[in-house]
Amino acid sequence: MMKEIETYSDIELFAFLRTEEGGDRRVSEAAFKELYTRLSPRIYAYCRRVLSNPEAAQDVFQDTFVRFYKSAQAEREMTNVAAFLLRIARNLCLNAKRDNQHHHIEYEDFHSAHHDAPHENSELLGLITRALDHLQHDYREVFVLREYDGLSYAEIGEIVGCTEATAKIRSFRAKQKIREILAPYLEDLSK
Repeated sequence: MMKEIETYSDIELFAFLRTEEGGDRRVSEAAFKELYTRLSPRIYAYCRRVLSNPEAAQDVFQDTFVRFYKSAQAEREMTNVAAFLLRIARNLCLNAKRDNQHHHIEYEDFHSAHHDAPHENSELLGLITRALDHLQHDYREVFVLREYDGLSYAEIGEIVGCTEATAKIRSFRAKQKIREILAPYLEDLSK
């Protein structure tokens, strides 16, 4: 008898996604559902922050999991399921940005786990969100992966296809640019 599905690691669950001839499809479905439950908030947040458009983010988010499930059918060695999903989402976000050259900026706040945060914090979060909209894509992407997803620079480099040093530089420049953008607002808030 199998142990509870929640007790398996992401890598073990990914292995269960492969549906062999005569295999138990219920195990594959349960594994996918568990991975989706674990990783979907992170992937959606990434898509939402990178694309700044709720409809486009939702489309890319859904497509990410469809491609993820299909990719599990291929023979591959999996070492980091979350990073693999982020790489799929990143590529789809890049495609969406390229295909939508008439990008418009949405200034609504992102869904935050801190709905009950004090007004100043939610206002600052909104300002940071707006500042992100003004960063060039390479800087924004690294900033989101580092500050919102908590990835190491090595993991970021692997996902975006750059060196660890380049990821650090992009993160530094993103923070620098955000500080420049927010400086007038922060002065007003401190008064």
